[in-house]
Amino acid sequence: MKKVLVVGAGGQGGPCASILARDKDVVEIVLGDIDLELANKVKNKIKSDKITAVKLDAGKVEDIKNAARGVDVIINLTLVQFNGNVMKAAVESGEHYVDTAMDYPLITKLSEKGAPEIDNEFKKAGLTALIGCGGSPGITNVLAKYACDKLDRVDEIRVRLGSKSLKESKEVVSAWEPRWAPEIALTDYAFPPPVFENGRPRVYPIFSGCEEYVFPDPVGPVMVTYHAHEEAVMLPHFIGKGIKYCDFKYPLDPIAGALVKMGFAERKAIDVKGVKVTPIDVLMKLVHHPVDTFLSEDENAAKLPLEEVGFCVVEIKGAKSGEDITYKLYWPFNFFTTVEEKVKMYQKFGTTHIPVALPAIVGAKMCMKGEAERRLIGPECLDPIKFLKTMADMGWPVKFHEECSRQVSVC
Repeated sequence: MKKVLVVGAGGQGGPCASILARDKDVVEIVLGDIDLELANKVKNKIKSDKITAVKLDAGKVEDIKNAARGVDVIINLTLVQFNGNVMKAAVESGEHYVDTAMDYPLITKLSEKGAPEIDNEFKKAGLTALIGCGGSPGITNVLAKYACDKLDRVDEIRVRLGSKSLKESKEVVSAWEPRWAPEIALTDYAFPPPVFENGRPRVYPIFSGCEEYVFPDPVGPVMVTYHAHEEAVMLPHFIGKGIKYCDFKYPLDPIAGALVKMGFAERKAIDVKGVKVTPIDVLMKLVHHPVDTFLSEDENAAKLPLEEVGFCVVEIKGAKSGEDITYKLYWPFNFFTTVEEKVKMYQKFGTTHIPVALPAIVGAKMCMKGEAERRLIGPECLDPIKFLKTMADMGWPVKFHEECSRQVSVC
């Protein structure tokens, strides 16, 4: 990998640029954002001559193509509604493409087992479009593939995310403060969650499928519900192996639920005292944006006590040589569980916000090395061992725990 275009200088684009700036394989980083002042703030914080900040409107394909001139790969970390534009720019200008989240039309297309036209375009161009290669989706998919490769048949895959606050709030009422792009976070709660059931896709009502799931200590029991997320679509589509059931559940967020139920996720303008306003635009103006966290982060902040601990769990049921086998894999989704690990991470990458950006960079490296098929793929299409080794070689291995239970099938 030599030259990279990072589209978006926000809560994930900043950490991505920070990691890339410290990578010996990277000689130049173009950091593009519609807010040039923000891109320059990120550049100035990282303090690397490798970074060039440019004004880029992801709503305009030609803008992206101009910024991508001469780059080897595009890492797309802007809002998902611009994914189509960035993909189109990549395939037309001859670069591999990586993102960390899918747009809803593509989720729908894949859930219907369809092959989007962009897949054919990347095939013809001899390029890779690697979608959903972050933390979740991303690491979840890689580790699911790692377990599925051990099985002859895969029946069920269940993905659970859960966390516990370690900080006692002095506030009786707290604001809604998502840890990633607020617009995507809210829309995920408002979008009917896909579930792969009986070998077919279906959707459930929002906040349905409620259950108390027990996560590893110290998290313990957490109330989770079906959630609109890529894994429930990507894993059955790309892994196959006879999967009959796949879902994704996420902690119930009463504040986000109230905002959705009140209509703040709506994009249709409403009349307020003679003025047309879009509810989601109003909320996005008021909510805290995670980019502020990256820009204000320093080593002293990294030394502060942990405020939260959380795990991602993937359960896979299937069979191997006549045995029914269940695998359970789990890992901390922040990639650290102690202050010491957090400080080490900051010293290594200049940020502790790596769980999305670092896997995207690993995926980009594999595309450049020819270790990815030249078409539209998910991270579960990559060799999981090579993926995990590349991540470890970059200085931060995925520390996951694996459990296996077996039962001889009775015919």
